[in-house]
Amino acid sequence: MLTSLALVFLVGLALAALCQKLKLPRIIGMLATGILLGPCVLNVLDGSILSISADLRKLALVIILLKAGLSLDLGDLKKVGRPAILMSCLPATCEIIGYVLFGLLALMLVNVLEKFDFKNVLHGLAAVSPAVVVPRMVQLMESGRGTDKSIPQMILAGASCDDIFVIVLFTTFLHTAQGGSANAADFLSIPASIVLGVA
Repeated sequence: MLTSLALVFLVGLALAALCQKLKLPRIIGMLATGILLGPCVLNVLDGSILSISADLRKLALVIILLKAGLSLDLGDLKKVGRPAILMSCLPATCEIIGYVLFGLLALMLVNVLEKFDFKNVLHGLAAVSPAVVVPRMVQLMESGRGTDKSIPQMILAGASCDDIFVIVLFTTFLHTAQGGSANAADFLSIPASIVLGVA
C-alpha cells in the first residue's frame, strides 16, 4: 500500500508539474496519473488501495470543502450571501427542468422520474468540480483579483453548496424511481446540510 501511495503522489506531482510547464491545468496531470497507474493501463496499484478508493475520494472532497470554508471570510460571505445561494441551486434547477421538458418532447417512452434521475447523473458528470474551483478561487482571493466585488467568494460558496443540492436531489429521485416515496424531510436536508457544514 505504501508503494502505491508513493507512486500516486510522485507520479501525480511530476505530471502536474509537466502540465504546468505546458500551460495546462495541473489537475490534468493528476487525472492522467490515475488513468496510467490504474487497472485499465499499467495496473501497478495495490488492491487494498483500490478497495478503499471510494473512502479516499470522500476524504479528498471533505478536505477540499474544508479548505473552501476556511478560505471564506464571514463578512465576505454575508455580502454575497443571496447571489451565492442562487448560484448553488438556480442553475441546477433550471437544467433539471429543461432536461425533463426536452425529455418529454423527445423521449415519450421514458418515465418522468427516470428523466429526473438521469439528469442528475449527467449533472454529476458535468458539475462544477470543487477540486477545480476551490484552488483557483483561493488563488484569486489571495492575489486580490475580483475581491472588490466578492466574485471569487461568491463562486466558491455557490460551487460548494451546488454539490450538496444536486446529491440530495439525485438520492431523492433515485429512491422514488425505485418504488419508494419522496418526503419533505429529504428536501429539508438540503438547507440543514448547508447550515451544518457552515457551522
